[in-house]
Amino acid sequence: QVQLVESGGGLVQAGGSLRLSCAASGSTFNINARGWYRQAPGKQRELVAISSGGDTKYADSVKGRFTISRDDAKNTVYLQMNSLNPEDTAVYYCYSKRSWPTRDFWGQGTQVTVSS
Repeated sequence: QVQLVESGGGLVQAGGSLRLSCAASGSTFNINARGWYRQAPGKQRELVAISSGGDTKYADSVKGRFTISRDDAKNTVYLQMNSLNPEDTAVYYCYSKRSWPTRDFWGQGTQVTVSS
């Protein structure tokens, strides 16, 4: 089992910044992908950013504003969010994928609210 605990969400004004953190514990070996998803009210959960095998992928809506980074020694992944706008308001979920045995893990979510 892998436990993921997010922190860093909150309320921020448009144009502001937040940094999310996600610490993993438990059986973290064979974790080969880590990232962030988000879900806004009434919408499906969507990929925000993911890091896997040295590659990173971002949603078009956050490119140039958000940066994902990871410290594997600390089993932690970060999401630096700059130039936030109200459309970024959502619950942000930390995600990890274990390569074998294959399984996806999710954090409990952290609320990010951007006021206009």
